[in-house]
Amino acid sequence: MHKVVPSRGEPAVSKLLIAKVVIIVLHAVGIVGLSIPEYQDWFLQLTPVQLLSSLLILLFFHRGWNDAFPIFAAAAFWIGFGAEIIGIHTGYLFGDYVYGPTLGPKLWDVPIIIGVNWFILSYTTGVLFRAIPNDIYAAILGATAMTALDYIIEPVAVALDMWAWKWEVIPLGNYAGWFGVSFLIHLIWRKANFEKENLVSNWLLMALIVFFTVLNFTLDI
Repeated sequence: MHKVVPSRGEPAVSKLLIAKVVIIVLHAVGIVGLSIPEYQDWFLQLTPVQLLSSLLILLFFHRGWNDAFPIFAAAAFWIGFGAEIIGIHTGYLFGDYVYGPTLGPKLWDVPIIIGVNWFILSYTTGVLFRAIPNDIYAAILGATAMTALDYIIEPVAVALDMWAWKWEVIPLGNYAGWFGVSFLIHLIWRKANFEKENLVSNWLLMALIVFFTVLNFTLDI
């Protein structure tokens, strides 16, 4: 009898399915946990873990591992993180706000995990519009998508004490600042020469959209 040797594609499919299930479960459990007041504090402590788990899954399925990719990754992290430092200490770019304890350890009053968040959002929205040939148009669409995401994230983040705005009002300038910083990161994404296809990116982006959209209705906002 001849032994049947599995094709090399089967393990990859299996890993992809597992990753998609993990993404769905992570965000579904987060929605339930954060929506129940008795468990909310405990689940809030896991927020950095959820972001780091999403990052690891995203990187595991990233294909373009060349010299350009870590440059983009570092740029996305530090441009986003640097913008937050400017925002916190000057009130420029986004408005007057302060971070709460929810997002973990801070550097210069900004949670370190925020840089990871900027990378994840810029990466996933970048993949979404990767097929658009014009760099400027693609960067505009990517920045618009990130700004729309921020619009649904803001009420949830405030309700969960991730950050707080002066006078409890989210200024319109915040979204203008988000668009500007996002546009810059997306331009770097477009100019960086690495493969930009990722099999789990759209799943993660959709999970994030559903996660924050549902919490807008289940939390006391």
